[in-house]
Amino acid sequence: MTIDIEKIRSETPGVDNSIHLLASGSALMPQPVIDAIINHTLLEARMGGYEAQAEESEKLEATYQSIATLIGAKKHEIALMENATAAWCHAFYALPLKAGDRVLTCEAEYAANYVAYLQRVKRDGIVIDVIPSDESGAIDTVALEAMIDERVALIAITWIPTNGGLVNPAAKVGKIAKRHGITYLLDACQAVGQMPVNVQQLGCDFLSATGRKFLRGPRGTGFLYVTEALIEGLEPIVIDHFAAPWVAKDQYQLRGDARRFENWENSYALRSGLSAAVEYAMAIGLDDIQQRSWYLANYLRGQLSDIPGAIIRDLGTEQCAIVSFTIDGKTPSNAVSQLRHKNIIIGASDPSSTRLDAEARNLPRVMRAAPHYYNTESEIDLFIAALKSA
Repeated sequence: MTIDIEKIRSETPGVDNSIHLLASGSALMPQPVIDAIINHTLLEARMGGYEAQAEESEKLEATYQSIATLIGAKKHEIALMENATAAWCHAFYALPLKAGDRVLTCEAEYAANYVAYLQRVKRDGIVIDVIPSDESGAIDTVALEAMIDERVALIAITWIPTNGGLVNPAAKVGKIAKRHGITYLLDACQAVGQMPVNVQQLGCDFLSATGRKFLRGPRGTGFLYVTEALIEGLEPIVIDHFAAPWVAKDQYQLRGDARRFENWENSYALRSGLSAAVEYAMAIGLDDIQQRSWYLANYLRGQLSDIPGAIIRDLGTEQCAIVSFTIDGKTPSNAVSQLRHKNIIIGASDPSSTRLDAEARNLPRVMRAAPHYYNTESEIDLFIAALKSA
């Protein structure tokens, strides 16, 4: 690994205040991201919001190219959003699904996505079918292929679930989708920022992501990738005069790029922070970030396994930087609260956030820790010691 941990930690003010092990919720921002947000806000204070946007227009425009580079896309395939759910919903609701169309999803699907499926079941008469998991808990790609028929209109999966370290075989799913000409929507909310992401290798038509998690950007930011092959044929569920200029009294014209999914008003200060976060991650290198964050997660799993009554709840043969666990006799909400009073930050995941998986495995509420590359082994050791006494 080539990451200079001392330098990274010196650029991360939050490490002085707590042991923060929740990158899967909202990671600690580095100083360049903080500076970008503050500086743009101060610029708005000095000259006004419109004027600040004009002053920084070139830098703000560069955000699209930075994100495209991060995920192996083209600039015109990127739309900036206020969060990953908004990005995902813009893609899903733009698809002209009709009664009888089948949507194939996974057992690890996120609640926000699944309730959208249910709404379109009620509204449009679509059918939701869940792809079985293999013996490791990941998507069974053989079973997926066997499920495909002429009624399958969409494959939509979560790459990494919110409730644990499972990494679904997203690229293998993409190959199957391409082979059968089926649209593929990938929720990469927990993947972007902790591992290399390349939409060409993944074979996805849409990819949604957030800024606040492993990418270390600000809350209120996210993005949507839309393959150029589909853009022109998609009518967003909501438009304004930025997405679709009013070209005649009785006519609008949708933009020719993915920004047809955006609207006119947004936070340019937060966009500045998102841009800085993307550049920061790429400067370190996503391969190195993955290697260190996944190493720390495995180190944590090893430490947890020495606690009597601890059960690691992560699935999959490949496991990422999210660690889910329970400990006999410890209530997650109480443990999280007690640790917080000691300035140690972890989280908990309710069964309702991934109901299919939770009910299939009879999961209770689980504790969730997600170390990132700025964390250290000694922080994990301190967390384990505090957890034992919580």
